[in-house]
Amino acid sequence: MPAIEFSLRHESEQTEAGAKRQVSAEVPAIAFDVQARLLAGAPLDRALAVEGFLCAKSRRSKRLVLHATDIQFIEGE
Repeated sequence: MPAIEFSLRHESEQTEAGAKRQVSAEVPAIAFDVQARLLAGAPLDRALAVEGFLCAKSRRSKRLVLHATDIQFIEGE
């Protein structure tokens, strides 16, 4: 089964305690099968909408990884 490991970078402005703040984060992710093939042919730094679930990387590692189950490319970004 095809698999691809990648990182997602998120940047946005959020409101917290009544004040606006710039937030950014990088999240490790993995995709399998159709989603992996889709990403393998995509250019880097392409805007995406990703749905999935968080899970420990392995039984021995508690590090969280996003398992991408649905990936949509955002046009015009």
